[in-house]
Amino acid sequence: VETCLCVAEGAARVPYSVRGSVRGSPAAMAHIAEYVACKKELMEFIDKNNCAPIMVRVAWHDSGNYDKRIAEWPARGGANASIRFDPEINFGANAGLTKAVAFLTPFKAKFPAVSWADLIQMGSACAIEVTGGPAIPMKYGRADTQDGSACPGETSRGTAGNAGLPDAMPPFGCGASDPATHLRNIFYRMGFDDEGIVALSGAHTLGRAFAERSGTVENGYGDAKASKYTKSACPVRHDGASGVGMAGGKAWTSNWLTFDNSYFQYLKRGKDDDLIWFPTDEALHKDEKFKVYFEKFADSKQAFFEAYCRAHKMLSEQGSDFGPSGGFSLPIAASKL
Repeated sequence: VETCLCVAEGAARVPYSVRGSVRGSPAAMAHIAEYVACKKELMEFIDKNNCAPIMVRVAWHDSGNYDKRIAEWPARGGANASIRFDPEINFGANAGLTKAVAFLTPFKAKFPAVSWADLIQMGSACAIEVTGGPAIPMKYGRADTQDGSACPGETSRGTAGNAGLPDAMPPFGCGASDPATHLRNIFYRMGFDDEGIVALSGAHTLGRAFAERSGTVENGYGDAKASKYTKSACPVRHDGASGVGMAGGKAWTSNWLTFDNSYFQYLKRGKDDDLIWFPTDEALHKDEKFKVYFEKFADSKQAFFEAYCRAHKMLSEQGSDFGPSGGFSLPIAASKL
């Protein structure tokens, strides 16, 4: 049985759908309350530990193997929490993500009603919001995969490895001869258009690459291997508070714990050897169709936030098996730290 539960928050009424509940039942209310409590504590944890970037990364890598050409769940991929299992967690592109799973494990233990797939995607949305980004209108109710048999094969998406996640630089696993074609091969497979590709790329305003993970940069863990902008004392938070989490690595932006449109300021600020700019980043302002959106987002943070919300929500939902089919949402108050 699927019914709709409405919970008032001020003058607003927010709809929920909860499997097997009756309207306004204590069981349904408790289910929603557990999600709300989990989100509140997750927001606080991410803010305190400055771990927003890895929360975004683990959620993207769980959902980013979605293939719209495959109908069956979980073979089609998407946000189903298969990333917590071997062999997927040990794909090269997922190096370091065991740390994110470890961060989330106590939350799953404390809030068992929250599925792993929901928890991973909730963490990503919280990370965007905690760092000054928009509150994404997330949907919950995702089913979990149960073991490694649900992990997509490394070459199952027509790429050389990593189950169809994008590469930062050539050679591209999809066989593309240039980065713009590679990005389209990867994201068109998931149903995105050019605007969505550029908007999602803007999340590189958060986070860093590490020599010990992707191996795409020379900078590694700790202050000794940090770049100019990734040392312990660097002011990178959107609220001006101190803290960087773990020092080191190399970032795309100087304020890499702030979610804004600074990623798109690359052409305005000029080349900076202390910041990352991969071929797939360069493609966004060199390809004529991508460039329209790159410049639009550079000029307007609001336009970027609106497009990013749509793309993030889409990435977090495609391929998921929702119970009920429409999923359910959380009250607006749960979106505030």
